Amino acid sequence: MGATRGRSVGGVGGGEEAEAAEVAEVAAGAEAAGAPGMAKSSGENGPHAPATAGSLSGTRENLAQGPDAATADELSSLGSDSEANGFAEHRIDKFGFIVGSQGAEDALEEVPLDVLRQRESKWLDMLNNWDKWMAKKHKKIRLRCQKGIPPSLRGRAWQYLSGGKVKLQQNPGKFDELDMSPGDPKWLDVIERDLHRQFPFHEMFVSRGGHGQQDLFRVLKAYTLYRPEEGYCQAQAPIAAVLLMHMPAEQAFWCLVQICEKYLPGYYSEKLEAIQLDGEILFSLLQKVSPVAHKHLSRQKIDPLLYMTEWFMCAFARTLPWSSVLRVWDMFFCEGVKIIFRVGLVLLKHALGSPEKLKACQGQYETIEQLRSLSPKIMQEAFLVQEVVELPVTEHQIEREHLIQLRRWQETRGELQCHSPPRLHGAKAILDAEPSPRGALQPSPSIRLPPDVPLASSKAKPKLSTQAQKEQKKHKIASGNLDKVPAPSQATAVTTGGDACAPQDMTLKDPASQDPVPQDSAPQDLAHHCSQESLTSQESEDTYL
Repeated sequence: MGATRGRSVGGVGGGEEAEAAEVAEVAAGAEAAGAPGMAKSSGENGPHAPATAGSLSGTRENLAQGPDAATADELSSLGSDSEANGFAEHRIDKFGFIVGSQGAEDALEEVPLDVLRQRESKWLDMLNNWDKWMAKKHKKIRLRCQKGIPPSLRGRAWQYLSGGKVKLQQNPGKFDELDMSPGDPKWLDVIERDLHRQFPFHEMFVSRGGHGQQDLFRVLKAYTLYRPEEGYCQAQAPIAAVLLMHMPAEQAFWCLVQICEKYLPGYYSEKLEAIQLDGEILFSLLQKVSPVAHKHLSRQKIDPLLYMTEWFMCAFARTLPWSSVLRVWDMFFCEGVKIIFRVGLVLLKHALGSPEKLKACQGQYETIEQLRSLSPKIMQEAFLVQEVVELPVTEHQIEREHLIQLRRWQETRGELQCHSPPRLHGAKAILDAEPSPRGALQPSPSIRLPPDVPLASSKAKPKLSTQAQKEQKKHKIASGNLDKVPAPSQATAVTTGGDACAPQDMTLKDPASQDPVPQDSAPQDLAHHCSQESLTSQESEDTYL
């Protein structure tokens, strides 16, 4: 098990030969010795990038500095880290990967533009009224996560679903405090060695010492200070890297905290007891989902840790095509670890679930290779998501099996040494478990008006032009009622978002009865609702696609 812990990567440094030897050693060790090493599967996005000469220094300030300060400043002003590393002439796909660096994928599932815009509008409404939606329409949120979160709002949605947004609000300045702390040297050295291995052909991480690797270092170092008893585990690096592709470092840190503490508690502890326990749970559930695959793995005496460790600990970020990774993560943040179990079961079922597929898996080695070289059809986005949604594995079944396997563990191995908090199944459970009372999540508007500009919700009547005053006076004289006629410019007030809303001080009418409705019976939050129709964000989170 030591191959997975960050502290065990002591011999890995610079040079292509050392890295190739390490990959071969980890792969061979996982097969022969049964160690759940974090060897890269063939489905990962791009091969390892060779380490370059020099070493990162262990502090954020030195990470940004090069041999020449002027050169460093020039590189830091480039549009992306891919330009700084000489990849500017290569094309970048819509996910940020250099075209041609990944294995050939099937055609991506393209969402029509009008459908995408409708989904964005619906998600904006949900995010602007998040607590109400979670309290009353959680099933609708789940269905929309299964359809896929719009790319422009994915990072923000992950923060709300995971509770990372609440954590950030409850701990203002905490990340900055951790970021400025020096950190434990035993973890800093290991983290630095792992930085260049995380998606080396993504434009954000392609440059050694670039902005992406700096932020990844900051997030991982901050977690070792936040949870010193856990420290650093290699499998946390790809998790943090995926988060950084969608949000700033501070938000990514709190989402990582939620994953480690709420979604996958105990996964990254020293003994890896939680992942071993979940391996037994997965194997037991496989007997119900695919008896053929279960029988084959039992006959070959293949421990679940040999094939599921990287799947679960990295949440399939290093296994599936990228479009499938994002869809799986959308559902994972909403529904919890149940999704990870379902994906694992679907892969096992379709890779080993028929006699025809088992013909090429006569031995243990062939079976492991089959699971490491999964068919692209199995991992294709539309097929995989449909299979995962339809697979009848519930939270209740997982928890029931957890109790059974925990009892067996205690009978054969004694008590667990890692006392992690109970696992929470998804966004609703996390929201319910947050300490109360707390303020509702209210995003701040991205469009700010000067103080002297009246808002639509203000009860102060706007100053009318001379022509408007004349028209108002004529209208009042004609009607014979000078008190109840609203000013023409007050009939419709336009908010910063461009939507028309009735001002608070207007007399409303019930369309059914045509009778005036008393002013105090109007909705209290009418003007507030109108002002929330514009695209809102906090700080820079909406700039991350």
